[in-house]
Amino acid sequence: MRRTTTSLALAAAAALLLAGCGSHGGKDTGGAGKVSPSASTPAKGGCASLVQLKAADSGRTVCVAKGGEVRLNLDGTKSRPWKPVTTSGGVLKGINAGFVVLAGDATAAYQAVADGTAKLTSSRPLCAQPTAPGQMSCKGIQEWTVTVKVQ
Repeated sequence: MRRTTTSLALAAAAALLLAGCGSHGGKDTGGAGKVSPSASTPAKGGCASLVQLKAADSGRTVCVAKGGEVRLNLDGTKSRPWKPVTTSGGVLKGINAGFVVLAGDATAAYQAVADGTAKLTSSRPLCAQPTAPGQMSCKGIQEWTVTVKVQ
């Protein structure tokens, strides 16, 4: 009877391990799920003068006043590093973030220079790459994107 219980426990553990990598929805929801506009002094139109973003803010739309700043820090690891953040739309200008960048992190800072909409994007591996033969791997990618409206 002990052999059956052990076999069932091992089978259940293996199934959970296999499901863990592929079942992730692609979003980091570890935070409260809210954009943290720290020091967000509402400027014209209710848009913040400073918006700070993190991995949990993926999929959000934020509003920043023209002349304001958007700062972000995506915490990664050496085995699951974030790619550098890219921006499109031409309404944000990169500025010195003034952050110490740790291996795997992606940090950026932008000034809102024109009215319009921009998209910030990055990605990282969903699972760490194997470091030895016989370890599991997956091809999943975690996408991160935030839409920034400038007014």
